Amino acid sequence: MKTLGNIVWLIFGGIATALLYFVAGLLACVTVIGIPFGLQFFKLGTYALMPFGYELVGRDGEPTPLSTLFNVLWIIFGWWEIALLHILFGVVLCITIIGIPLGMAHFKIAFAAVFPFGREIRKTE
Repeated sequence: MKTLGNIVWLIFGGIATALLYFVAGLLACVTVIGIPFGLQFFKLGTYALMPFGYELVGRDGEPTPLSTLFNVLWIIFGWWEIALLHILFGVVLCITIIGIPLGMAHFKIAFAAVFPFGREIRKTE
């Protein structure tokens, strides 16, 4: 079922979402200061490719002061807008019964898009 969910997700915008994250990651990595943020874009892009069967969970010993600082900078520089877009898409998709699983995936990605530092992608059981 997870595989089917990921295939439907990719067809209905998952590839476009992941590509946007990857392009933003490449642009962020142009400067040395932006590399940590670019890496988070790559992580979110990977998560956006396969949200069903995977989750973004906190690493052991997190949050550290550094990851908290980077999450605050992430919010200050406006990347929280990505989360708002995911919430908007999630609400629109949840209008139909068929779109509810896709909308729920957008909600999962929205939370990850607000606080990406100190988290890692893990396969769910």
